[in-house]
Amino acid sequence: MARISAGILLCRFVNVQLEFFLVHPGGPFFKNKDAGHWTIPKGEPDGDEKLAVCALREFKEETGFSISGEMYELTPVKQKGGKVVHAWAMIGNLDASNITSNKFELVWPPGSGKTQEFLEIDKAAWFTIKPAMDKINPAQQSFLTEATMQLIPGS
Repeated sequence: MARISAGILLCRFVNVQLEFFLVHPGGPFFKNKDAGHWTIPKGEPDGDEKLAVCALREFKEETGFSISGEMYELTPVKQKGGKVVHAWAMIGNLDASNITSNKFELVWPPGSGKTQEFLEIDKAAWFTIKPAMDKINPAQQSFLTEATMQLIPGS
C-alpha cells in the first residue's frame, strides 16, 4: 500500500502578487540541500484520521501555527519515492521566521549508536511563483500552479 501524506499550501497576497509558504526539511539529510527540496508542511495521517484534519494538524506540528479558513482541495501528486501527497490551498499569513517545529530522533552519524534530535522543519519562507517553483520538490510544483489558478481568476 502506498504511503499517504496530507498538507497545506498556505498562500497570501502581497501587493496583488501571490506568495507561497514553503518549509525546508530539517535533519542531516537535507542540511546542504536547497533547490528542489522545500515542501509544503505535510505528514502522514494517524489511523483513520481524515486527510484534511491531518493536513491542519501537521501544519501546526511543523510550524507552531494553527490556521483556519476555507480549504481549496488540490489534485494529489505522487512523489518520486511513491508517496501520494494530498494538499489543500489556504489563504493566510504568518511570520515565517517565527516557526517552531516538532523534532525527531535519529541515530547519527550512521552506525555510531548515538541518537541525536533534529527539527523536522529547520526553516520556512514565503516565495513568489518563480522562486517557489525552483525551491519546491518537483513533484509538488503542480500544487503551486493549481493554487494560482484557483485563487487568481483568469490565470
